[in-house]
Amino acid sequence: MNGQGNQTIRRLALWGIPLSLGVMGLKMVAWWVTGSVALLSDGLESFVNVVAAFIAFFVIRYAQKPADHDHPFGHHKAEYLSAVTEGAMIIVAALMIVQEAIGHLSNPQPLQAPVLGLAINFAAGIINALWALTLIRAGHEHRSPALTADGQHIMSDVYTSIGVLVGLLLALGTGYPIFDPVLAILVAINILYQGWKVISNSIDGLMDKAVLPEEETAIKEAIATHANGSLGVHDLKTRRAGAVTFVDFHLVVPAAMPVREAHRICDRLEDAIRAIHAGAEITIHVEPEGEKAHGIRVKVIKET
Repeated sequence: MNGQGNQTIRRLALWGIPLSLGVMGLKMVAWWVTGSVALLSDGLESFVNVVAAFIAFFVIRYAQKPADHDHPFGHHKAEYLSAVTEGAMIIVAALMIVQEAIGHLSNPQPLQAPVLGLAINFAAGIINALWALTLIRAGHEHRSPALTADGQHIMSDVYTSIGVLVGLLLALGTGYPIFDPVLAILVAINILYQGWKVISNSIDGLMDKAVLPEEETAIKEAIATHANGSLGVHDLKTRRAGAVTFVDFHLVVPAAMPVREAHRICDRLEDAIRAIHAGAEITIHVEPEGEKAHGIRVKVIKET
């Protein structure tokens, strides 16, 4: 990733702190004026957003540190640790909501100043939606797991807010305050699901899962069309660590080919792969013909 991309990610992570604090403040005010346990559950999830924003900011700065003697492959995976932590916090918030809601099931309370409370919560939801879309788009563009996870978490908060608004309007329309704690429990179930998604996606990154199938196909096509002069490619391996894609493969060349010529082919392949994965870390093992092929193979397109 280039310096401008890193700067964009850091700036967005920094802005996430005051924005999450402001949204949490609005939601807690909405709960305070209404006494709604569903709005309290929405506010508790926003508290998690605040903590997650602080974690994301510091982890992203650390992940962007250049490689050093102790971390020769860089610090990119720190972003996955941030995402796993955020997912765990989401689950804790959901359990807190369930505990609070169960206590109100036997004694539901009518809402106080519902119109004002819902209006405040709606405004907070709009701010969250716009910010979540910004983070998710930037996270995908710059391949930042921490930024993407933060955006997905905030988007789950938006869905929560929508559910809360619909449910409370139902409670007001029917005159049954029991809808308030029941809705809070349903919100908690959705939050649990979102938390699990964040954790599972991050674990894939920590476990060096290969790139997406369509990305691997693009890498294979780049290799196949730019490996002219070689005899074949095998043992292709890929993985993603934060914003960086790692590509490793064996390049088979004629035994009599000069080192300089083999090096030219490698340079050409590296340029082709980085054209579709900017900043990719590429390792090419050159070996003479006659070696037994293994792993994922790529058929080189011969020049006509």
